Amino acid sequence: MANPYTQHLDRNPANYTPLSPLSFLERTAAVYPDRIAVVHGRTQRSWREEYARCRQLASALAQRGIGKGDTVSVMAPNIPELFECHYGVPMNGAVLNALNTRLDAATIAHILDHSETKVLIADREFSATLAKALPLVKHRPLIIDIDDPLYTGDGTKLGEMDYEAFIASGDPDFAWSLPADEWDAISLNYTSGTTGDPKGVVYHHRGAYLNALGNVLVWSMPKHPAYLWTLPMFHCNGWCFPWTITAQAGTHVCLRKVEAKAIYDAFADHGVTHLCGAPIVMGLLVNAKEADRRTFPQQVEMMTAASPPPAAIIQGMEALGIKVTHVYGLTEVYGPVVVCAWQPEWDELPVEEQARIKARQGVNYPVLEGLMVADPDTLEPVPADAQTMGEVFMRGNVVMKGYLKNPAATDKAFKGGWFHTGDLGVLHPDGYVELKDRSKDIIISGGENISTIEVESVLYRHPAIMEAAVVARPDEKWGETPCAFITLKDGKAATAEEIIAFCRENLAGYKTPKTIVFGDLPKTSTGKVQKFVLRDKARGL
Repeated sequence: MANPYTQHLDRNPANYTPLSPLSFLERTAAVYPDRIAVVHGRTQRSWREEYARCRQLASALAQRGIGKGDTVSVMAPNIPELFECHYGVPMNGAVLNALNTRLDAATIAHILDHSETKVLIADREFSATLAKALPLVKHRPLIIDIDDPLYTGDGTKLGEMDYEAFIASGDPDFAWSLPADEWDAISLNYTSGTTGDPKGVVYHHRGAYLNALGNVLVWSMPKHPAYLWTLPMFHCNGWCFPWTITAQAGTHVCLRKVEAKAIYDAFADHGVTHLCGAPIVMGLLVNAKEADRRTFPQQVEMMTAASPPPAAIIQGMEALGIKVTHVYGLTEVYGPVVVCAWQPEWDELPVEEQARIKARQGVNYPVLEGLMVADPDTLEPVPADAQTMGEVFMRGNVVMKGYLKNPAATDKAFKGGWFHTGDLGVLHPDGYVELKDRSKDIIISGGENISTIEVESVLYRHPAIMEAAVVARPDEKWGETPCAFITLKDGKAATAEEIIAFCRENLAGYKTPKTIVFGDLPKTSTGKVQKFVLRDKARGL
């Protein structure tokens, strides 16, 4: 007998539209056209103006032959142009690749080639790095310069024209459309992973839409928030907040450089209600000089990830009128998808106990269907005893499509029907996950992932070094910094300062070891370096 719920009940244009965060911009511009969308220095633009500019960008790209499946890369700080690219680029089917502005020239060149970038939109601040990267690229993209009036450096223009002239050539009434398939790629984000060769993580429209709304849900975010851009937009597309804040018809308060005074000024002058960032940003605020501080009447909400904040920092933030929410995620899952959902009864606990609870990563976002701690081989869930270690696994609509041009890595990441995070943790009796270690030895410094293998490969190129191993060393400001343990070749000499200088010439600054320790490396009977021993040593330095 035929199922009556399938007879003449098919999907059609009247009852189905592909999910895409692009729809947020169209709605907000229609419903709240005169509300302030973007603040950047003295520049303020309404949602009507921003919608027109994004359509102009999409039109200008289309006129240059950019369309579905083409990559547009952007290298810029948190300024309106990068926000606009989150809409204008995918409006005609292209894929946005927001570049990490802290990367070195060789890595940038690799990413531009691997992503087959057709257009590169770049702020003048990064022209020195790009001038070194572009000669290494096999196919030079069209370059558009961003000439931000707030930039005061001497970076040169490298492109054919500047951004304002480029979008001026576009049509503000450009007839864009939602993707035909919500599984279409919307953006590309590179992560260092476990090796120095970055992997391209592909996001789709559906996942971006859902996680943008997930942010609203877990933060109980009201309409019209004033959001301060302290978290880089190149980090997992700013944890999807370019789309989240637009959906809520909020205001994007741009911040070219993260400094305590600028943040306090934004709180006081623009009524900022929400911001995200690594624990280092909290340290900036708590330890700011009196001359840089401003008072503000509103409650401010801050979302933080990476290393859990210490009790003293949380207490200091609360005293400032800033409530901290701890989240956890990865590039492969659109940013945060796990939150330490706060229980009302915890408000009565001492601040030290609250800090201990907030250090836990927590429970899944409403838009993440599966979260478990399990045996990495059998996928058998561990008991909820807060002691048995396992790997953290995730599944659902906010997991990436996969790694660009890397089927082996994609298959490995999705083995068994779950995304393997590579992070080790325990499950508490109340169902909250707490991370204990990183199986991939990734160092997280100021919110940035650093591959120890990449740093080690550079150290091994030094003529005086025989062996090298890099681990994380706790750092009050950055959370963690690279610590290198080195054995020199017989008859060779080198100082710590020389090795650090060598690394700085061959690595991005934040990847350079801050600590050098000379001596023999501890090894197992099979010759493998015992990194857990080195981590213990680094903690004691």
